[in-house]
Amino acid sequence: MAPTLVVMAAGMGSRFGGTKQLAGVGPSGETILDYSVHDAISAGFGKVVFVIRKAFADAFEQGIGARYSHQIDVSYVYQELDNLPARCTPDPDRTKPWGTAHAVWCARPEVSGPFAVINADDFYGQDAFAQMAACLSTVGTEAGQYAMVAFEVDATLSPFGSVSRGVCKVDAARNLVEVTEHTALIRSDFGVVSTFADASTEVLPFDTLVSMNFWGFTPDFLEHTEDFFVQFYSANHASSKAECYLPSAVTHLMQTGSATVKVLGTSGRWFGLTYPEDRDAVVCALAAYTEQGIYPSPLVGEALND
Repeated sequence: MAPTLVVMAAGMGSRFGGTKQLAGVGPSGETILDYSVHDAISAGFGKVVFVIRKAFADAFEQGIGARYSHQIDVSYVYQELDNLPARCTPDPDRTKPWGTAHAVWCARPEVSGPFAVINADDFYGQDAFAQMAACLSTVGTEAGQYAMVAFEVDATLSPFGSVSRGVCKVDAARNLVEVTEHTALIRSDFGVVSTFADASTEVLPFDTLVSMNFWGFTPDFLEHTEDFFVQFYSANHASSKAECYLPSAVTHLMQTGSATVKVLGTSGRWFGLTYPEDRDAVVCALAAYTEQGIYPSPLVGEALND
């Protein structure tokens, strides 16, 4: 069964059109999302599901999704505040999204087999998609056999400011033990410095593995996520800011013995646009990949204009 790619893009609503996350960074105006879909198709994914918001559905479907429909099965689901499990009562005063675990749960009507999850505005590279596709093809629908592509933290930093990353603890068999969120990481001469809310610090080795939200799941994860989200909602429904994060749901399943997560390394590079100043480096890297013949140009039939 060809795996499905779930793209978390609901947060792009306020950034859609001419903004940094969806601006052209490839030689022919390609976006980072264009490269992810291209790499997924090349790796053997058979379907892509975009998790978006209804407020910009028409613009997204016509401006982005339509460009891939001749290459891969394309579907859309909507992450809305009132799109909740039956056991949850929507809060009419809520304005903040319910988080990445909720985003993945919203994709359940369009997912029937093994699937991967990515951020819409992160570049993961061909090798990452190839490794994930191979892993998902091996596990099939075997419950609780999950995966994650990890990157060395030094390759995910920005020279223009601190970044937030999920630091991974991995055992000798390369199974994930836990993911700890570090919200202020910055490179130094002697390691990657993490600063905490109380101003204390910790220095991480440059090769520390971090999660960039590239996960692989079997279909049972959607049921587990619903149960986890319902518990989270029961405890946090009165909060205006609480969000249910994907790593928290995965960690819960590992701790309860319901799942194992294989950590996949990659020889590829991660790119992102954490700060506007990051764009020049991304443009140069993608231009080099094109010159080396790694990617064609144009990448898709019709790229977005800047």
